[in-house]
Parts: sequence; structure tokens; C-alpha cells
Amino acid sequence: MIKSMTGFGRCEVQEGDRKITVEMKSVNHRYLDVNIKMPKKLNFFEAAIRSELKNYIQRGKVDIFITYEDFTESNVCVKYNKELAAEYMNYLEKMAEDFSLDNDVRVSCLSRFPEVLTMEEQNIDEEKLWLLLDKAIKGAAESFVETRIKEGEHLRDDLIEKLEGMLKNVEFITERSPQIIAEYKQKLEEKVRELLEDTKVDEGRLLMEVTIYADRVCVDEELVRLRSHIETTRDTLIAGGSIGRKLDFIAQEMNREANTILSKSNDLEISNHAIDLKTEIEKVREQIQNIE
Repeated sequence: MIKSMTGFGRCEVQEGDRKITVEMKSVNHRYLDVNIKMPKKLNFFEAAIRSELKNYIQRGKVDIFITYEDFTESNVCVKYNKELAAEYMNYLEKMAEDFSLDNDVRVSCLSRFPEVLTMEEQNIDEEKLWLLLDKAIKGAAESFVETRIKEGEHLRDDLIEKLEGMLKNVEFITERSPQIIAEYKQKLEEKVRELLEDTKVDEGRLLMEVTIYADRVCVDEELVRLRSHIETTRDTLIAGGSIGRKLDFIAQEMNREANTILSKSNDLEISNHAIDLKTEIEKVREQIQNIE
């Protein structure tokens, strides 16, 4: 099987008063590029998350969004900073003395000063939290991979269909190439006879001219290589796996052979089919960019 680099996955896991939601989406990328957005309290697990994701993803630009909700009522407590409150009071008393003012500070007023009273979260059991997070990561990743496989199957079928169309163009050019040599020879003979009239045609010179022309327009090697590349691409698609980079390289080689065929051609029919080949190869290259 092959995988597309476009995918989406989501998983929500809740145990007791804690809930974690993981969403993943991706687009094509030359390498694996993972961007994770999550609450600060989960940052400790980033390395473990990235390590886990490598079991599911090899290439692609992947964005991951993690939300964490804790409905436990006793998971935070109020902390009173007595030393800081005393320092505030000292300065307030000094200000009252310096400016001959009454010190009318009340407890309710002092408690609102920065950092006098703070909310502090209770210690979290990291092992239990990771088990919950890991479960959500795996669930989202499995869903994510399923969408990639489904899209990859569509890509494979479409690419194989395009490769079959390319083979038809190759077959046409293969059959047409010898004909243009024969046609050139016939036209050359007719032209020479017309110019020389009754004079005998030098068959040796005529053969040499035809040979030079045939060598200039011959695309046999290019056609053999192009056919081989098409068949290799088809076999690779059927075999599956992480084949995106390999197929991209083969597509570049196919494009090179098609360019050579087009540059050597001085026959309209062959030129048209070579252009069709280049068009299909470009479409194939675009789709290959989405294969992992």
C-alpha cells in the first residue's frame, strides 16, 4: 500500500475528570516536519510525542493540536506569600510616614497586591498523564494513517491509469519512427530523380544521406529507457511502501527522455505524442509530490 501525505486524524480520550483531545493534519513536504501546539503543562512530553509519531509518519508537514482539560475540583490550591505581604506593609508604612498620611490598608486590599495570594496547581502524576496522552496520540495517529492510505489508493489508481496512457504514446512513437525513415528515403529519391532527370541515381550516396538522417532522428534508446521507467513506476506503485522520493527521481528521468524525443523529432505526429508524454509526465510528477 502507498500513503498520501495529505491526511487528518482526531481522537478524544477521557478518564475520570481529565480529557485530552488530539487533532492531526498534514500536507506534502520533502521531509518530516512536525509542529506541535499544546498546553505548557504537557511540554515535558514533547520528545516522547515526536518519538511516537515516527512509528506512523515518515514524510510530510504535520500540524498537531493537543488540548487538555482537568475537571478535578481539588487540583489547585491558594498559596499565601507572607514574606511578600510583610514587605508590602513595610513600604506602605514608610510611605504613610514620609507623606504624613493615615495607613488605611485593609486585609482585603493587601490580598489583591501582586503575588500575595496565588493559585498553585497540585503535583500531577506524570506517568498517568502520559498514559492518557499516549492513548490519544495513538488514536489520532491511527485515524490519520487511515485517511492517508485511502487517499494513497486513489493516487495509485490514477497514476497507473496515466502510466497506461503514456505507454500508448510510447508505442505509437515506436511504430511511427521507422516509417518516417522510409518516407524520408522515398521523398529524397523522388527529389533527386526530379533534379537529375535521366541521370542514374547514386544509390550509395542516397543510402548515406538516409543513414545520417536516421541517426539524427533515432530515439530507440530513449524509448527503451522511457518504457522501462514507466514499467518500474507501475511496479513500484503496486509494491507500495514509502516510495515518494524514488518515484520523484524516476519521474525526472522520464521527463528527460521525453525532452530528448521531442528535440530529435521533425515529424508532426511524433512531436504531438511527445508533447502529450511531457504533459502526462508533469501531471504524474505533481501527484507523486503527495506520496509519502
